[in-house]
Amino acid sequence: MDINTEEYSILHDATSNTIVIKGFLRLDGMEEYKPIMDVLLGALENARNLTINVRDLEFLNSSGISTLSMFVVRVRERKDVHLTLQGSEAVLWQTKSLKNLQRLMPSLTLEYI
Repeated sequence: MDINTEEYSILHDATSNTIVIKGFLRLDGMEEYKPIMDVLLGALENARNLTINVRDLEFLNSSGISTLSMFVVRVRERKDVHLTLQGSEAVLWQTKSLKNLQRLMPSLTLEYI
């Protein structure tokens, strides 16, 4: 399932097991992030390798960062999935927040452009 709005998009490419998140994510609270978590968890179901590309995600609020954190913890609990996060050093929130996600899951691979 993909999500497309005027402000953001979440696209899952099942062939490459990649989720691309773009735009500005400033939803109000964890409940509004549930459909995004559903996309993430759906991609995780049969995956051994999963890549999340947030290079073009210009803004993510605290509820969104919490959602990503909870997802990383779920992946860590599985122990059989390799997770890669692709970010951009040009986007300020990513340099700090993605590194914090790696603290939650030390085996997580971070790739910056």
